[in-house]
Amino acid sequence: MKETPEERSRIMRAVKGSDTGPEMTVRRLVHGMGYRFRLHRKDLPGKPDLVFPKLHKVVFVNGCFWHGHDCARGARAPKANAEYWRTKITRNGIRDAANIAALQAKGWRSAVIWECELNKPARVRVRLARFLR
Repeated sequence: MKETPEERSRIMRAVKGSDTGPEMTVRRLVHGMGYRFRLHRKDLPGKPDLVFPKLHKVVFVNGCFWHGHDCARGARAPKANAEYWRTKITRNGIRDAANIAALQAKGWRSAVIWECELNKPARVRVRLARFLR
């Protein structure tokens, strides 16, 4: 069944940019490890999802589809309006790389947690522990 433009618009408006399920999972994990953080600092490039000011480190929690990850979910090609989505996801990747480079230039270290990685929370915990040391 094909959605009308109004229905598609409603669906897309419902896509959240912050406080997503994967982001909340990472926040609970990091908080449980004893770390405290700030959220979405607008003064930093890319408004990182988690900011650790004293450590000068940030964490981005990226959705595999939206940011073009090379996993099964991220590699899916939309059937409708495929060229638009291909271009948009490519632009998202370029923007992400530019934001990480800008953060690095300001002396910040970055980590990216992908949505698909959250299937193995123990691995994510180890990775975050190493990064935040």
